[in-house]
Amino acid sequence: MKLAIFGLTVSSSWGNGHATLWRGLCRALGRQGHRVVFFERDVPYYADNRDLWEIPGGELVLYREWDEVLPAARRHAAEADVAMVTSYCPDGIAATEVVLDSPAPARVFYDLDTPVTLDALRSGAPVAYIGERGLRDFDLVLSFTGGAALTQLRTTLGARRVAPLYGHVDPDVHRPLAPLEGAMADLSYLGTYAADRQAAVEALLLEPARRLPERRFLIGGAQYPHDFPWTPNLFFMQHLPPAQHPAFFCSSRLTLNVTRRAMAEMGYCPSGRLFEAAACGVPILTDSWAGLDEFFAPGDEILTAGSTEEAMAALAVPREELARIARAARERTLEEHTSDRRAEELVRAVGAASERVDRALAMEV
Repeated sequence: MKLAIFGLTVSSSWGNGHATLWRGLCRALGRQGHRVVFFERDVPYYADNRDLWEIPGGELVLYREWDEVLPAARRHAAEADVAMVTSYCPDGIAATEVVLDSPAPARVFYDLDTPVTLDALRSGAPVAYIGERGLRDFDLVLSFTGGAALTQLRTTLGARRVAPLYGHVDPDVHRPLAPLEGAMADLSYLGTYAADRQAAVEALLLEPARRLPERRFLIGGAQYPHDFPWTPNLFFMQHLPPAQHPAFFCSSRLTLNVTRRAMAEMGYCPSGRLFEAAACGVPILTDSWAGLDEFFAPGDEILTAGSTEEAMAALAVPREELARIARAARERTLEEHTSDRRAEELVRAVGAASERVDRALAMEV
């Protein structure tokens, strides 16, 4: 198949989680014989932090203004088996018009931010990437979030056919590696600063750091404010490109995952960081949310905490038990949560949504 995708970014991992996910999915689709053409607006903050310039076996189309790329967008959408718009696409409404006007057998919307989208709609805030008709005209709506979110996409935005397409990891990129030199820590956290995560970061990382001054803690990410409450035993690494994430994870006995408020409240929305850390063979401590046990078994494949005391208890788990938990999570991830598995799920979903795509795939077999 050929997929024409209008998204946020695949070229820069700075300050967002979309890029790493798309890179893994594009590579997996390429290995399976498909071709991706990804349209991305060339904005300064991503251009200044670009860490990918081409899609192997596909095409990255960078553009400054929508009008200048419109002819190419129409051409690729018309040639595509799957024409797709994603959440936070900066030209989402204009791209939706191109996708829905195209003869592509499967016209798809993929919301990688479903809880944020639905939360904004409930509060009456505008959602810049969805037009007045909602999602009712798409052949398929994919969601990074499962559970009740799938029903709400139908009832709130009129989606006719919905399916989850969860986060994932490319094991060729995220795997056990040597730790970063001089960066070993008892507990690490990798994530862009977000105000709605700060209370959990405070409880599960900052307060343990205050109470355990003999332990070493590590944060990696972007957009942290100048007044962030650092402690002497809490160290910071500025934005790390995806190629350095495995070494970062492997630099700690335990790594922390904190879910954004809307995603935690909605549930069934695993961060890609969970699968990345697990694939690196690092034990994970996470906040808890509905549906977590669909992806990892709490206590056996992952540790959970809702308070400072529970986070400190996790830090006291013997190293041998942490290693067992990490092995179990890595095995589960390599079996169920890889980019190759998600690419297969994507192909099945668009095939079910379009008889023409389904017939084309059958002919290839």
